[in-house]
Amino acid sequence: MHSLRHLALLVILLACVPLQAAQRPNILFILTEDQGAQLGHIGTPGLQTPHMDALARSGMYFRNVFVAYPVCSASKAALYTGLHNHANGILNNTVNYAKHAAQLTPQERKHPLYLSNGVHASIPTLVERLQAAGYYQGATHKLHVAPVEKFPYDEFIRHNNRAEVAGFIARAAKTGKPWHLFYNIPNSHRPFPNSEKVQIRVKPDEVKLPAYLPDTPVVRRDWAEYLAAIEAADQVVGEGLAALRASGQEANTIIVFMGDHGPCFPHGKMTPYDLGLRVPLIIRTPSMQAGVISDALASELDLTPTLLDLLGLEALPKSHGVSLRPVLEGRPGATGHRFIYAEISHRGVLPNTGMQERSIYDGRWHLIYREKLTPPWRQVQADSKDWKPWGNRTYAEVVRGKAQFPVPFRILAEMDPQNLGGKVQPLELYDLQIDPDELHNLVGNVDARMHRDRLYAALRQWVRDTADPAVQPPPTPPE
Repeated sequence: MHSLRHLALLVILLACVPLQAAQRPNILFILTEDQGAQLGHIGTPGLQTPHMDALARSGMYFRNVFVAYPVCSASKAALYTGLHNHANGILNNTVNYAKHAAQLTPQERKHPLYLSNGVHASIPTLVERLQAAGYYQGATHKLHVAPVEKFPYDEFIRHNNRAEVAGFIARAAKTGKPWHLFYNIPNSHRPFPNSEKVQIRVKPDEVKLPAYLPDTPVVRRDWAEYLAAIEAADQVVGEGLAALRASGQEANTIIVFMGDHGPCFPHGKMTPYDLGLRVPLIIRTPSMQAGVISDALASELDLTPTLLDLLGLEALPKSHGVSLRPVLEGRPGATGHRFIYAEISHRGVLPNTGMQERSIYDGRWHLIYREKLTPPWRQVQADSKDWKPWGNRTYAEVVRGKAQFPVPFRILAEMDPQNLGGKVQPLELYDLQIDPDELHNLVGNVDARMHRDRLYAALRQWVRDTADPAVQPPPTPPE
């Protein structure tokens, strides 16, 4: 009897002991570049993504997920730190040094963007936390965040394919450590496959254009090429998943799939609209129920808190995100956020003297607030505008057809006011339930005033709570 009691006590004590490093699950974090919420699993017309769809069916797909800043480096910084960008230190894009800190040259360290646009030294990153927990870590294709010391990957892997993933997993196995692979996939970034030179499967006449784009053959071709780029990314996702299956470690691996922000079209990348901020998110853990779709409001800020929670690691000392573990486990009453926030700084680095944009969304109503509108200047990414080398067909086509398609031109001119004379509004309000393409600004609508004031008050509180140094919303909404 005493032996049984001792055995029972031992089992209880062992259950209370934190997981040792070798017992923790691996992490495969798949990040596609410039992929908005377009994939076959949610019925995007003309698009086939069998590998992404299979992953979604095997885990949980979140259909209300948003980035905190819709451009590459800043989005990654928010993901890695769980903090909004005005708090973590990276505003806009920085330089890409995909190598160990010891390999940086003196000239690279002196690059102005590297010096001024990096995560603050006092803020822990996911990579640092996993290193401390005993993980062997690798990143493919690029890093694109700074300083490199804050992202101590063991390996920087140039290519994305089955052989590279298999090689990384094999090398990690020799260390006896669990592993984390940040599988960064660039295929969905411009330049897209040029259908004048290579055959693509997506047919322009089968796609559905958002209403803020003119329905012309040129724009249909551009959107079809964007979807073809997602299909190319899907193939790379498939190669990574095949390598994981072949390794025999799939059953002990957490998989996260996400797009880093929306694509290079008007209302997309580097804009605070739904196309720029909404992204696909899939999370699969070894023990969770498969094939679940969640409507919880979630942010990329939640991913580091979620992973740390799933691994049994100490939470971040400060975070603007929350753990999605209760949602993943289907706990009664588990929800995401009440509001989702995002920001854009058109200066890029401190001090923030350029136009500032802030966004708040409650699942239906979306409010956009701006300051420093004079002179009317907004940063326009080169790939959102230029034919060479980025293959952007849409920008010039919208300008060419401005008389026939005045609404798409107005939207483009607001994105690029310094060149097209657009008038940027200090406040915009959209009801995405009836206006998903965000064409009709309801900020002056009497019937919508309650929602305007409610969201504006919440935005002002968020500015105070997160100590946002770049904006000072007045007590009453600007007209």
